[in-house]
Order: sequence, then C-alpha cells, then structure tokens
Amino acid sequence: MLKRLYISNFALINEMDVSFPGKLSVITGETGAGKSIFLEALGLVLGNRADLAALQNKNKKCIIEAEFDAKGLELTSFFEENDLDFDTTILLRREISTEGKSRSFLNDTPVGLNSLKLLSEKLIDIHSQHQTLLLNQTNFQLEVLDAFAGSLNDFKEYKLEFSKLNKLNTVLKTLLEQESQAKKELDYFQFLFNELEETDIKPGALKTLEDESSELENAETIKSTLLNSSNTINGGEANVISALAQVKQNLQALSKYGKNYNEFFERVNSAYIDLKDLASELEDAETNVNFDPVKLDEVNSTLDKLNRLLKKHNVNTEEELLSVKTEIENKLTQFESIEKEITETQKQIDQLNTTCIKLAKKLSDTRTKAIADIEKQVKESLSELSMQNAQFKIELTQTKELTTNGFDQVKFLFSANKGMQLNELHKVASGGELSRLMLCLKALLASKKQLPTIIFDEIDTGVSGDVADKIGNILLKMGNTIQVVTITHLPQMASKGSHHLFVYKNDDADKTVSHIKQLNKEERINEIAKMLSTGNPTQSALKNAKELLNA
Repeated sequence: MLKRLYISNFALINEMDVSFPGKLSVITGETGAGKSIFLEALGLVLGNRADLAALQNKNKKCIIEAEFDAKGLELTSFFEENDLDFDTTILLRREISTEGKSRSFLNDTPVGLNSLKLLSEKLIDIHSQHQTLLLNQTNFQLEVLDAFAGSLNDFKEYKLEFSKLNKLNTVLKTLLEQESQAKKELDYFQFLFNELEETDIKPGALKTLEDESSELENAETIKSTLLNSSNTINGGEANVISALAQVKQNLQALSKYGKNYNEFFERVNSAYIDLKDLASELEDAETNVNFDPVKLDEVNSTLDKLNRLLKKHNVNTEEELLSVKTEIENKLTQFESIEKEITETQKQIDQLNTTCIKLAKKLSDTRTKAIADIEKQVKESLSELSMQNAQFKIELTQTKELTTNGFDQVKFLFSANKGMQLNELHKVASGGELSRLMLCLKALLASKKQLPTIIFDEIDTGVSGDVADKIGNILLKMGNTIQVVTITHLPQMASKGSHHLFVYKNDDADKTVSHIKQLNKEERINEIAKMLSTGNPTQSALKNAKELLNA
C-alpha cells in the first residue's frame, strides 16, 4: 500500500508531501493544476526514464520518494534475488542531479531501474488515460484471462520454457548452417589430410631425401673414387701403406738412440694404423655403393611429392607442413563435433518441446474453463454501470504450432447495445464504453492478482454523472479490499472518497507552482459544490454536495 509520496523540484511542484491512508482516495483540481504531474513523479520513482527538463529549478536536484507498506506481500524472493535486506516498509527514492544524472535507491541501497520496475509491478498499478488501448492487446487480454483462471504462474513457467526452446532452435539453426558449410569443405579437407598422411613427413626428411637422391644418382662415380682411394692406400705393389711400413721400420731402428726418435716412430705407427683402418672402411663403403634405378625413382618420387606439398600449402619447412596437417585434422574433428552437438541439441529440443506442449495444453484447459465465469462477472459489472444490454465474449482459438502464448489465440469481443453484433473492441466501443469495460476488467484483475494499490487517472472520462456515480461505487467497493486512488473531474466520483486531495496552483512573481492539500469536511463540500456549479457554488450546489457526501 502507498503510504506517502514526497516530491521536490519537479515540473510545477516546488515541494509536496502527501499521505495516503488507504481505501479510496480521490484527487481533484482544475485542468492544468498539476494532477498529471503527480502521476509522472510517481512513475519516475517506480522506474520510468528521467529528463533534465523535469527540474523546476535547474540549479537544484530533484528528489522523489514513495513509501509503501509491504505487509502481507510475498516479496522475499525479489529481495533475495537482488541481494537486498527485506523490510515490510519499502522506501523508494529517485534523485535527478542538476547535470541530468539519475540515481535510484531502495531503502537507501542503490538499485537499477530494472529492479525498480520489477518491484513496482508487485506494488502498484497505474491506469493512465490512454490505457484503454490495452484492451485490444493480446498481452493484456491474456493477463485478464490468466489472472482470473489462476494460471499466471503456469503461463510464466510456460514462457520460460518456450524461451529456452526458441534459443535452442536458434542454436540448432546455426549448427546446421555450420554443418552445411562444413560438408561442402569436408571432402576437400579429407583429401588434403590423406595426401599429407600418406607422405612420411618428419623434420629433416627433405634434407635426408635430397642426400639420398644425390648419392644414388652419382653411385658409379662414388664407387670408382672409393675403389681408387682404397687401392692407393693399400692396394697393388706400390701403395701408401707399403711406403709407410718402410718408414716405420726405419724409425723403429732409430728409437733406441733417443726419446725423440721413439716419438717419431710412435707417430708414424699411429698414422700407419689409421690408414689401414681407413683403407678397410673405404673398401667396405665401395662395396655398399650400388646403382639402384628403382630406389632412385622411389626417392625422387617422394622428394617431388614433399616439395609439391610445401609449395601447395605455401610453407618452407617440414615443421610448418606438419602444422598444416594438424590444422586440417582439427577441422575434420570439428565436423564430427558439430554432428554430435546437433544430435545433443535436437535431443534437448525434443524434450523441451514435449514439456512446452504439456504446459500449453494445461494452460488451454484452465483458460477455457474460466471463460464463462469471466464473461458473467464482466456482464454483471457492466450492467451495474448502466450497460444492461452490453455483451462481452472471450473468443479462444487454437493454433497448430506453439507460440509465445501456448496454443491459444485470444480475442475480446464486445457489443454495447441490444441487436448489435459482437465485434472487436476498437470497431464497436466508444471512449466511455471502453473506460467502463476497462474498469470492470481492472477490478477483476486487482481482486485476482491481489495487487495492494491501483491508481486511476480519470477512469470516468466520457461518462455521464449517473454512470460516474456507479463507477464511484465500484471503486468504493474495490477500496474495501485494496487501496484505490483516482483522479477525477466529476463530483459524483469525488464524493465517494474517504480521503480527498485537492491540487491547485499559484502564480508567483516569476513562476507558477502547484500545491496539494487534504480537504476537511467543509472544504470537501465547497470543492464538490464548485464541481457542480459553473461559477461560485450556489446554495443548491452546496446542498447537493452535502447529499453526495452523506450518500
């Protein structure tokens, strides 16, 4: 319940502090006095966007505070989700600085506008003059239907699951597009990978193959040279080993004449041994060298293939080519991963689709069962508002596919007069008729949603005095269970309130300022009499005002 509203430096309001005792409060005042400003300020503290132009004094910040009594309201989950301490007294504050910066607070804790909006939906409903347009909107019509049917939570659960389903379908669409593109490239990448896999790619392989090719191509020259070298060292009658053996023998004879001669001998002997080993190795090497044209073709083929791959993939080394191979292998693996992900996503979609169908069918059944009672109650309420011949019907049709609203399409049909065919609201209802129908539906919503406070901005627009009196009775009845605040220009409505606020403005030397005050009994009589008169209230108007208040 709204207990208090404080406004400082907003539009025409310099400072205003208003209390609301509950039940039915009425707000009256001349056109342009500032009644709508009161609602705009309340909208700001509930999360609407701020505008620097709203500051009356550009050198002073704007402050708006709204205090609510939250006893009996289920708000603990909201406070827990937003990491806030719950208190049955809720103080909302909005500040707009001279630079146009806005800050919001909940019980002195800074909060974002989204949090304020979410909380305000649980605290108050503000019905502005243009809200009769909601009557033609599917969302509002479903809200009425679900509120009465008691399926608001079911619908909330369905929308949550349906949102998940839509997101998964979007994911699946993206995966299928990726799969389609991957399939186009799969054969090509598989060919590239097989080509690389078949080639023995190792670091240094290119140099090894080049050396092997060169050796095979020059086998005869290598074999001839090795043989000649081996023969020169240790072949035939005249060779290096034989000559060195003679030198070794001569020096050995000298070694007894001195240490240095012995060292000469040792060195020649060492050279002799090395040359003999070298000759043996040259001979072995020559034996192992063979001209093999088949092997040469095989080596050259592998070498050519490796060089082509280097050129094909625009790289210079075997290491870089191996990196290319790894990248291609990853792409092939990724394709397999996409297939698995598609399978898993489709499985989740099937499960969610089953859940949504089940919830949607439950919603349809619950809504269908509630329609007759809603139509009956609305017709009774319209009859109380001098629309005895009005007909109201809720048309619920089914779609083949799931939608945001389940399988249901809802349409409100209306006929104000006897003999008129039922049709959509915007085609057959006048402004006054829409106002009365909206009031009936709002009263229905308020009772079912257990909203603590509802504010009507001239819900009596376009109706006569007698109908206004009946509208006032409905608001008075609503005020017995919830807090109702209504802005009105009609005396019949103003007389119903248990609390009467009067908005007026004064022209100072340099500006116009709006004020609000609570009227006592005598002031109420005078104000209602003014509303009944065209000028200063007459005695008959004063008498009529007293009768209205006493009634």
